[in-house]
Amino acid sequence: MTVIKAENVVKDYGLNNQTVHALRGVNLEFQAGEFAAVAGPSGSGKSTFLHLAGCLDTLTSGSIMVNGSDTGKMSRKELAMLRRQSIGFIFQAYNLIPVLSAEENISFPLTLLGLGQKEIRDRTAQVLSEVGLDGMAKRRPKEMSGGQQQRVAIARALVKKPALILADEPTANLDSTTGREILELMLKLNKSEETTFIFSTHDKMVMDYARRLVHIRDGQIEKDETKENEK
Repeated sequence: MTVIKAENVVKDYGLNNQTVHALRGVNLEFQAGEFAAVAGPSGSGKSTFLHLAGCLDTLTSGSIMVNGSDTGKMSRKELAMLRRQSIGFIFQAYNLIPVLSAEENISFPLTLLGLGQKEIRDRTAQVLSEVGLDGMAKRRPKEMSGGQQQRVAIARALVKKPALILADEPTANLDSTTGREILELMLKLNKSEETTFIFSTHDKMVMDYARRLVHIRDGQIEKDETKENEK
């Protein structure tokens, strides 16, 4: 099943009275269950692509299909519902709500979906255990390390059981040991839950873990390679 299908995607930005061509006619597909990275230097367009695929930004031209839905033809309300139900996000800055505990941060998306309290509690407890945070449910972000906060962010993305998780530079604020632990965790979840993970990164370690590596430069696909991964 095709999770993302991008055709002739163009994204331009206005900056200081100039036009920045972030993406220049990108064609790209990702299938269900992939563990893939879109890699490139700063300003290459990798994060822009993830934001478009995640319905966080709008196209200049072209089309992106997410789970068979043409995002360019959807209303804001429909896009919000697609994000809420089908896409999990993991950001390099974690983006946790500082006044909420770990379990409250994780359960927040389920509250938005209107699930019952028992299901919310059960799902939250399950993912806390899956990401190795047993005993830390009541801790707030400031009481946790960077790696623990990123685990909360992963749990928050997973708790909705989305078809797709988009991770924008997820190891950028972590030391190499913690970053490797986080990648091992996501790879394990990819295999056990068959969740599709797509990263944007310029971290070689993330590139090494990815089973598919899409190189992007100056807003265009430079190389797209699938490899046997020994991780």
